[in-house]
Amino acid sequence: MIRLPNIKSKAKFIILAVLSILTAVLLSVNIRQVTVSGNSQYTGNEIVELIFQKNMDWNSAYCYLKEKLEIQHEQIPFVEDYKLIFHDPFHVEIIVHEKSVVGYVSYMSSYMYFDKDGIVVESANKKLADIPLIEGLRFGHIVLHQALPVESHEIFEDILKLTQVLETYGLIVDKIQYDTKGDATLFMQELEIFLGDSSDINGKIAELSDMMPQLAGNSGVLYLNTYDPINRQMMYTFKKKSQNN
Repeated sequence: MIRLPNIKSKAKFIILAVLSILTAVLLSVNIRQVTVSGNSQYTGNEIVELIFQKNMDWNSAYCYLKEKLEIQHEQIPFVEDYKLIFHDPFHVEIIVHEKSVVGYVSYMSSYMYFDKDGIVVESANKKLADIPLIEGLRFGHIVLHQALPVESHEIFEDILKLTQVLETYGLIVDKIQYDTKGDATLFMQELEIFLGDSSDINGKIAELSDMMPQLAGNSGVLYLNTYDPINRQMMYTFKKKSQNN
């Protein structure tokens, strides 16, 4: 009696062999190029190191499936989320969406960073570049991801508007200090700029920007609270600090 070959067994063997080959091929394809966009608080290399922490993360198939299955991303301070875009099996782009931060306050040996609505978005032990310290706010107990408990939330509108205008003119300040009346003073290295209230803030900062070349290297207090949008030829008071101060 002649036995016919087991066709089903052969088919299974072929399928398993093909799957094994495909698996081996997929596991051998790794990401070789990573580009990063949307980042400012971290360098591109720092973002890559924070996201690709394990050797397996560099595998194209594994990384692609993780992204498509929406497996939770790595939690990165000051980053709201990020997205991975595959240009090809060897090239991935990371699009970073950073948290919106307008300033920070010092609280219990930590820096509490808040957004335009006064929501505390991050607590850290390091100072972020180009983010000003905000002083003069009166608040109680601070809770992460909740609003700063200040008496009036209108102050955050003033802070947002001021920081936006400063950014427009490319002016970086170390600190913004508010007094009990809500008047603001900017601190830029050895300079103090008293702005007064939030009225005509665009004009005040425009004047400051024009005067920066003459103010460079000086130490003192510039009073811009007398700014008058009608009288553009007016002079402003600048009091130099004595060397003994």
